[in-house]
Amino acid sequence: MNEPFPRRGGNTHVTRPPLPHDFQRPVPAFTVTSTDVPDGGTLAESQVLAGGNVSPQLSWSDFPAETRSFAVTCFDPDAPTGSGWWHWVLFDLPVDTTELPTGAGSGDFEGLPAGAVHARNDYGTKNFGGAAPPPGHGPHRYVFTVHALSVEKLGLDADTSPAAIGGTLGFLAVGRGTVMAEYENE
Repeated sequence: MNEPFPRRGGNTHVTRPPLPHDFQRPVPAFTVTSTDVPDGGTLAESQVLAGGNVSPQLSWSDFPAETRSFAVTCFDPDAPTGSGWWHWVLFDLPVDTTELPTGAGSGDFEGLPAGAVHARNDYGTKNFGGAAPPPGHGPHRYVFTVHALSVEKLGLDADTSPAAIGGTLGFLAVGRGTVMAEYENE
């Protein structure tokens, strides 16, 4: 699961930080796909902060029948912060939502369902914030997750911290699906 991760100075045999759901309660997986994020591949410049900074298209299916709403997150566990980096935190998506078009989390939020809530990301903005790893830090993983939830509304507001929302999603999830890609700022 974890791969060797280059580290400046000291021990060079440290493994990469865990993925965001490694220590959460296990739930059934469901299918998440993206026309913009190649699972296991490399992020396009359009998902990079200094590139297009556009949220990717995501589609999902085969989620548990008890699903009442969805949340979408993007997390970089490799950020040199000690706690990763939240790039996107979106919740209270209605249960009949099964796709977000390219750009739904960016710009004028075209294609975002009514009632959806953007929480602040670690850039401090309430939208999708693209990849921006430090130059020369090596490849970073970007984990896009769709969380199937047991409630219609989280009961949290847009100013709740990303970590608190992530923890809440871990407790309320009845399923989750991911796509993951890497990006390196050489």
